[in-house]
Amino acid sequence: MKKYLIVFLIAMVPLIEIRGAIPYAVGFGLPLAPSILVAVLGNMLPVPFIFLFARKVLEWGKDKKVIGGFCNWCLEKGEKGGRKLEAKAGRGLYWALFLFVGIPLPGTGAWTGTLAASILDMDFKKSVLAVMGGVLLAGAIMLLGSLGVFGAIGLMQ
Repeated sequence: MKKYLIVFLIAMVPLIEIRGAIPYAVGFGLPLAPSILVAVLGNMLPVPFIFLFARKVLEWGKDKKVIGGFCNWCLEKGEKGGRKLEAKAGRGLYWALFLFVGIPLPGTGAWTGTLAASILDMDFKKSVLAVMGGVLLAGAIMLLGSLGVFGAIGLMQ
């Protein structure tokens, strides 16, 4: 049970998220189905709170002495990511959000995607669904990578 709690907590950490939780679970030999479920729940738990409150907290903190630099960095990253996503996606903004969250690259993920959706004033329900789909995609990619499937495919060529 302790290792599942660790999987859950790792999945909640910004920038690590499900990308770290799945390899941890595989590395410790945890059963896959419950590990994936725990990791997805851990990654998704902060999403509604990020969407509804993060922007407000960051706006409040951007001129504070101790946390101002961090808050400004987060706002700039969210704004930059959001505008870039919006420019590339056009009408397919929610599909772009899904892919942004789902393709496990540094700086992408549920936290950044949700912050960008919040900054862009995207629809809450559609954004959460796109992020959820992205988390599932990222989980599947990380699972396949952790199990060595991508390496095995490369050896077959």
